[in-house]
Amino acid sequence: MNEEERRIIINKMSGYRQNESGEYERVPISPVNRWITYAMLIPVAVVMVLIGIFFFAAFLALIAVAVAVIGIRFWWLRRNFQNTMPQQPDDTSRQAETDRTIIIEDAQIIEETEMRRDQQKK
Repeated sequence: MNEEERRIIINKMSGYRQNESGEYERVPISPVNRWITYAMLIPVAVVMVLIGIFFFAAFLALIAVAVAVIGIRFWWLRRNFQNTMPQQPDDTSRQAETDRTIIIEDAQIIEETEMRRDQQKK
């Protein structure tokens, strides 16, 4: 290939051409070619938007499932925690507890004595 043929091939590939003054200018595109290009790009853009919506919906569903699982887990832990907490007694049960004798089972008995309210130690 001679130099002129290489210049033509490069000129067609780059889309620019050199004018007489040595400056490069863009090759004009015909309006028909431009409309054909737009007509081909519209279906591609629509497909890309649909794929984007699909992946966004899948991602949103995964996040919703994760939030639901974490929420159920916290609810379960809170429920178990509340079941293990002692219940707050009513006023009537508080009064009944003060009348009863308190028995401590884990205490070590050092000296066995019997006490009554109206008597001293025996």
